[in-house]
Amino acid sequence: MMTQNVPHFHHGADVALLNGEYCDVFSLLGMHLVETPSDTPIKNTNGKQAKAKSVQVKKQLVVRCLLPGALSVEVLNLKDGRKLASLERVSETGLFAGVIGRRVKPFLYKLRVEYPLSVEEIIDPYQFPSLLNQDDVYLFGEGHLEQAYHLLGASWQQHQGVEGVNFCVWAPNAKRVSVVGDFNHWDGARHVMRQHLANGIWEIFIPHVNEQAHYKFELISEHCERIEKSDPYAKAMQAAPGNASLIPLKQEFNWQDQEWLAYREAQQWHHQAISTYEVHLASWRRQGDEGEFYLNYQELIEQLIPYVKEMGFTHLQLMPISEYPFDGSWGYQPVGLYAPTHRFGDALGLKAFVDACHRAGLAVILDWVAAHFPKDPHGLAQFDGTSLYEHQDPRRGEHPDWDTLIYNYGRGEVQSYLLSNACYWLDEFHFDGLRIDAVSSMLYLDYSREPGQWLPNAQGGRENLEAISFLQSLNQRLYQAFPGIVMIAEESTAWPGVTKRVDESGLGFGFKWNMGWMNDSLRYLGRDPIHRNHHHNELTFSLMYCFSEQFILSLSHDEVVHGKGSLLHKVPGDDWQKFASLRAYFGFMWGHPGKKLMFMGNEFGQRDEWSHERSLDWHLLQYAPHQGLQAWVKDLNHLYLSQPSLYSQDTQADKFQWLDCDNDQASVFSFVRYGESADEHLIFVVNMTPQVHHGFRIGLPLGTEYRELLNSDSEYYGGSGVGNTGVILAEELPYQNLAYSSQITVPPLGCLVLSSAQLTRDSDANSATRLAIGSAKTGEQDEAL
Repeated sequence: MMTQNVPHFHHGADVALLNGEYCDVFSLLGMHLVETPSDTPIKNTNGKQAKAKSVQVKKQLVVRCLLPGALSVEVLNLKDGRKLASLERVSETGLFAGVIGRRVKPFLYKLRVEYPLSVEEIIDPYQFPSLLNQDDVYLFGEGHLEQAYHLLGASWQQHQGVEGVNFCVWAPNAKRVSVVGDFNHWDGARHVMRQHLANGIWEIFIPHVNEQAHYKFELISEHCERIEKSDPYAKAMQAAPGNASLIPLKQEFNWQDQEWLAYREAQQWHHQAISTYEVHLASWRRQGDEGEFYLNYQELIEQLIPYVKEMGFTHLQLMPISEYPFDGSWGYQPVGLYAPTHRFGDALGLKAFVDACHRAGLAVILDWVAAHFPKDPHGLAQFDGTSLYEHQDPRRGEHPDWDTLIYNYGRGEVQSYLLSNACYWLDEFHFDGLRIDAVSSMLYLDYSREPGQWLPNAQGGRENLEAISFLQSLNQRLYQAFPGIVMIAEESTAWPGVTKRVDESGLGFGFKWNMGWMNDSLRYLGRDPIHRNHHHNELTFSLMYCFSEQFILSLSHDEVVHGKGSLLHKVPGDDWQKFASLRAYFGFMWGHPGKKLMFMGNEFGQRDEWSHERSLDWHLLQYAPHQGLQAWVKDLNHLYLSQPSLYSQDTQADKFQWLDCDNDQASVFSFVRYGESADEHLIFVVNMTPQVHHGFRIGLPLGTEYRELLNSDSEYYGGSGVGNTGVILAEELPYQNLAYSSQITVPPLGCLVLSSAQLTRDSDANSATRLAIGSAKTGEQDEAL
């Protein structure tokens, strides 16, 4: 080997590169125009050589490449495939170099590489300049980049007519970062990335990579530790235990939901009906002899969407679908925040599912986890050997309850990571909003910690000021960028102003789960009816605060797991009492101010506690009590959709009137829900004991005939058939601060919904619009089924 003939070869550079000690790899490898001194003798006029020499500068194109295991390397013109040079092997490590003839102008080339068992032609990635957009890099560092998934990760790009994937990762404290994958034999020396010292970003453009190829990042830490990590911005991931990232698909999805998006943009959801069906896609329904297979997105389109529409729900909420290795986390410990889980199909399948929901007139909410992330070694934890995404101090950076890590919300790059991820789901997948998990844990530095286990903020308080600022910025940006979405907080404390505007010192969410109502009402539901008179306030107390926020009444997955039992199991008594109590309770819930959310299975009385490992017990619907409960929920939803008094004035205290909130002895609750006008109203009477009440007087706003719109004790729903024969006549007898009243029969463990006959309507304009949007698609699905 004659390494001295290779211009500008740095002895030992190859070894330094392999050891992760050579930072500026692009200055060594690739094509470079170099200047070399050339000694030219000066001749006398008689032709004899003089002693004096002049030093001239010679420009040459030099190509260097590091290809361990290669036997020979040739340089070919990329345009026509013509061979231009053979490179000299200058090191046993696989470093090749050589001069490209007399050329001085750089050109695109490829390498023909001979290995012991094969010959490959590759387009050298080290001939390409950086593809970073400096404006994006600046915004990324500032925490304001909304589409960081176009900057970082693996993105398909065309550069100088060459198609390839630009790999980009943020790892400011790494000594070296390489892309390893199917395309380079998982060899960290093959594709060492370009380092940008100013911002900690590493990148490399690699041509001719296959879709769905597996890859990871190999990092060498500042302590020379070799680390292998999945791509934080990967658009797809391999299942465990491989956990590799996948090169994304190039195919674009052809969206057909323009009509829905226009409809959504025009909505003011605080004044619209929202009845949400929460679903865990892996266990809603399964297939196979033993239920061992998940439904894929096409099967969910054919089965889930028609069911949710038939049941009258307006929104579908998906539990987290970002990639997660452990099934038992239900998605709440995501490792691939940008990667739709492999369990139900690819990204195109998910887009098709959301598109089908929209064409059926159904909104789709995504459960989003920004409060913490797991410690899986291939994930974000100690990403470049340092605490990059998490706080270094465990008193700020770890969740003691969940054994997870907390994002460093004060770091700009982390803010951009999370902000861009929220935008990613709303923009690329057309989700109609996000439900933010565990907001309380984000707001408080002492959340679930004992004294001495947490650090106060700069002002000495317990509030996480960085997380608060992040949430405010997130909500402001998303509402501005995606008109018509909803942002929902799972927040279980009395934090003030969760749904107030940011400029009013609020957090800026659109809605908040009413966890207080949920806890109190379920505690009441679980009591024996004979004792309920002593706990009457557990159903009435929520009316003291329910107008202070934009609330959603939620009966979520958390209430039917971890030994809590199903809703039906919580209710004491025999089967008849269980189902009757649950129907009455649901009636109270749908009459109570606030939007609605119900977890799958609750609507038909799932008996066993929910398990993520198996399907819901759909076979129960062969039995009448379960059929009746399902029909009751369906009719409650359709009533809700058709009556603006149940949703248009949710936060107006003067649009709710107790008729009697103090009848603890009978455990009967009666109230009026008003619409925009006082004449537009519904009356709810809910009896939570098995006692029938005859001659039970209630106040009435109008001196007219009232109709019994719904009666949960109807035999149709599985009740005993006690009621008022459908019609109630008002008497001119003032009662309960109203000018009219009437004596009615209140059924046992029952809910009555009454309406003035002259004001009863089938549907309002908004639900008619929603049904019109969904009619064509639903019809197609019904025909297919």
